[in-house]
Amino acid sequence: MDKLVTLPWICLTIMGTFILNLFLAATFTSAGLQAAAGTQSMLNIGLASMRYLQAGFIILGILATCSEYTGGQIRTTLTTIPWRGFQLSMKYLALAVITLPAAFIIAASGILYTFIMMRDTAVGFEIDTIIEALVGATGYLTLTTLLSAAMGALFRRTTPALVVLLGYYFVVSPLTIDFLPKFRSYFPDTAGSYMYIPPSADEINVLTPIQATGVLMLWTLIFITAAIVFYRRRDA
Repeated sequence: MDKLVTLPWICLTIMGTFILNLFLAATFTSAGLQAAAGTQSMLNIGLASMRYLQAGFIILGILATCSEYTGGQIRTTLTTIPWRGFQLSMKYLALAVITLPAAFIIAASGILYTFIMMRDTAVGFEIDTIIEALVGATGYLTLTTLLSAAMGALFRRTTPALVVLLGYYFVVSPLTIDFLPKFRSYFPDTAGSYMYIPPSADEINVLTPIQATGVLMLWTLIFITAAIVFYRRRDA
């Protein structure tokens, strides 16, 4: 944890993601205020930035894993802790401990900003609904970070891992809307979105938040398991 906290790029990524989220929240809120009064969902607008916000946590997970391969730092780590499976598992645990509060604060800031700006015009939500959505958003961002960290361990290089994951989340996955409508709900990003998007009268969520959490956790565990297996068998 000390290594992650003191790594400059980790702090810069979290701070940059926080600032980006506030900017996106202001943008979506401004657009909501210009729409018809009384028809806007404060929660949906507050979480509208999640689609772009996840990029910061993808980068966070990859940097946390790949940074040790720069300059051969991984050799020093394995000399100190030769139990590779244990070492990588503890790295993911430390990353989760850091990501959870960061994800909660960043996701909550968007909802809070939207609430402050639209409290007189937006359609209200019960506090329980807001808490459930916020917990779901925090869980989604944390699991996405861990999945990205596992991908970083598989690639061991920052650029290829970023290209693959950002390409999937922002290019490949949106293109599958028309081609794989039945299976797309079980993809990591789509299933994860059901963790925090409240059901609406116009569209019924395919998965419940609990089911969506289970699907995304399964994807994350698969990639983490693969990362640990390859990590133990490959040279540093």
